[in-house]
Amino acid sequence: MDKIHIKSLTIELLTEWLIQNDIKPYRAKQIFKWIYKNQTDDFQYMTDISMPLRQKLSENFTIPYIKIAQVQTSTDGSKKYAFKLIDNNYIESVLIPEKNHFTLCISSQVGCAQGCKFCLTAKQGFIRNLTHGEIVSQVQAVMKDIKTNDTKLPLSNIVFMGMGEPLSNYDNVIRAIDIFIDSSYGFQFSMRKITLSTCGIVPKMIEFGKHSSIQLAVSLNAADDNTRDLLMPINKKYSLKQLIEVCRNYPLKSGRRITMEYILIKDINDSTQHAKRLCELLRGFRSKINLIPFNSHPKSKFERPCKSNIEAFQNVLIKNNYTAIIRQSKGSDISAACGQLSSEM
Repeated sequence: MDKIHIKSLTIELLTEWLIQNDIKPYRAKQIFKWIYKNQTDDFQYMTDISMPLRQKLSENFTIPYIKIAQVQTSTDGSKKYAFKLIDNNYIESVLIPEKNHFTLCISSQVGCAQGCKFCLTAKQGFIRNLTHGEIVSQVQAVMKDIKTNDTKLPLSNIVFMGMGEPLSNYDNVIRAIDIFIDSSYGFQFSMRKITLSTCGIVPKMIEFGKHSSIQLAVSLNAADDNTRDLLMPINKKYSLKQLIEVCRNYPLKSGRRITMEYILIKDINDSTQHAKRLCELLRGFRSKINLIPFNSHPKSKFERPCKSNIEAFQNVLIKNNYTAIIRQSKGSDISAACGQLSSEM
């Protein structure tokens, strides 16, 4: 019989297996601590667990790790990791150096079903969801690579902004987040340091707001339905009115704001009129706006706006008392910037 990938189990399922095999349930947290916090890939290294139990675990489970297939380094210091999965599919993650820490942009799916017109991942379509173990393994593999290279900056921030729509892989993303923030067997990441970006799956946003207090980002990209319909097919299912209503009522902790991501595309959504519409749309709830000039790729005819148009757009927002930051995407020279990730090797 094939062995079970232990990272495919939740803490509850592992506890259930232990009980069924007459093993004390508290061992589940011990085992997970070795796997996640200590990054152990062999049951025999679990020294506070008895030899008979280690042997039984080895007979029934494996501890799978995704394989780093390729690492590319940008001139700005960003690193793009291509990971080979057990079924020979590929995903990509991007490690971004900040002033005093690293941010890791991770994937939640192989490919994506949302079809956003500006995104390279969308061009390949949807292949499958990642398991929560595969999501977590991206972080583990990069942390191990950072340690191997004796890099001094800590990895403190995680963003679900890689390949795929996180809320379309809801259960696995939630399980991964629970491991990231867990203090007994997980990584102990702060909830303020984890951000999930969604294109606007309205029912799942409502559910997510009830379950998790990590940071929320919304890929908005337009302030009217016609423009957003053109860029993002999801808008035809969940309109801007529905999306903004959820944002207005989203349960935000004190001092928190929803990040609205707005990719600026030449002659599509970059005029000052578009900026004025955006001001009206976002009035009445706590938000900040990340302006992201479009990152070109061979499979898109869209173009990046000129610098003066980008700054004029930002100025309209600032004059209307919005926090609006122009994000200069890193890693564009290795196709690692926003919207440039792909699983095609």
